[in-house]
Amino acid sequence: MTCGPREAIRRLARLPVKLAAQSVLDGVLPRALGRRLEDRAGPFARAVWVQPLRIPFGRCANEMLYTRRNLSPFGTITVVDQTKRPLGSRRSFLATLGTLASSSTAAAACQSAPAARARLRTSPGRIDVHHHFFPPAYVAAEDARPAVSRRVSSAQLSSWTPEQSLELMDKNGIATAIGSVASQGVWHGDIAAARRLSREWNEYAAEQVHKYPRRFGFFATVALPDLEGSLREVEHSFDTLKADGIALVSTYDAKYLGDPAFSPVFEELNRRSAVVFVHPTVAACCGNTVPFLRPQVVEFPFDTTRTIVSLLVSGTLSKLANIRWIFSHGGGATPMLAGRLADYLEEGPDHQLVKDKLPRGVLYELRKLYYDTASVTSEGAMAALLNLVPAQQIMFGTDYPFVQTAASIAELSHIKISSADRTAIERTNAERLLSRLAQ
Repeated sequence: MTCGPREAIRRLARLPVKLAAQSVLDGVLPRALGRRLEDRAGPFARAVWVQPLRIPFGRCANEMLYTRRNLSPFGTITVVDQTKRPLGSRRSFLATLGTLASSSTAAAACQSAPAARARLRTSPGRIDVHHHFFPPAYVAAEDARPAVSRRVSSAQLSSWTPEQSLELMDKNGIATAIGSVASQGVWHGDIAAARRLSREWNEYAAEQVHKYPRRFGFFATVALPDLEGSLREVEHSFDTLKADGIALVSTYDAKYLGDPAFSPVFEELNRRSAVVFVHPTVAACCGNTVPFLRPQVVEFPFDTTRTIVSLLVSGTLSKLANIRWIFSHGGGATPMLAGRLADYLEEGPDHQLVKDKLPRGVLYELRKLYYDTASVTSEGAMAALLNLVPAQQIMFGTDYPFVQTAASIAELSHIKISSADRTAIERTNAERLLSRLAQ
């Protein structure tokens, strides 16, 4: 299909930002403006234009945002860097778009946005294993509890919809997101309430997977201190709802996951060779260790570390070896403390206490775990994680909506790893672990 310049411009204005960048304006507008961006990102690199404001229609901006991207072999966009360049007058900008519309990409611009968006969604992209869902019933129950300090307001969480997640995913090259419960979990000491909330959350998540089978998956939630209810929910989640795994928080009632009280649930998960995703929470001991500082800043990483160590020294990791663990936020401080743990537990004065529980050693157990990239995309954090485990044990995670997705992806793109390792982190590790996604 072809159309004239005016129609092409009009339709360009309606296209989503990412779609325009990938499907319509790829490399064309920078060339039309007589500018060339340096290509340093390898054979897949191209210069693209993305729309920073609603321009040129409605109001006129005085600059444009140029983005250098790297196309990974499976087709996703990695932002390398961004620079702003002056637009010039509105008249010259419209003239440029006229040039664009008469170019060979006019046919792409004339396609309907829904059709182009659908085509975009069928191409491979990142798999996000750390993506929070907020069913209305869950948000209402949490709003009735004392407020928790967080980046996202209750009003924003109350207005969340699956379509909001899909919009963000489309803008950031994310093909599939695995939903999980937020850090508060569902356990607050009331067995009946926890069972009801677990079932409501899991049923809602399963509905979204049924509605968008290639876009969503979910890790079912259970109220772990309630062993009977948890075992029942594990059975329902896997056998009826077809969950991709189970999501737990790092501590329940001041007990970390290696506590013997939780053994019956973990034995069942081991029997099923289940994937278990672990997210930190605010531990009873440590909600206000540093006054005026949100516990998410420091305590979340350390609570993840405590529960990993608990699973390690209790022998849960070595004994129940069929469970496939994913720890959020790169395992907290674990990569930094791995050598210290190995030294003290294998050679220190307490080594006899755990010798029989760690027959293959500390580092063996830590290196078989999976870790997601949420909040550890900086160069130093990722260097520590890659020093502990190979890229094949790292999985892409956003922590949506609490972390800025685009900024995390941009930061991760600067990490110097091979294209094969980047592909593994962003997609194929998750496909290997969650076999439904590879079908």
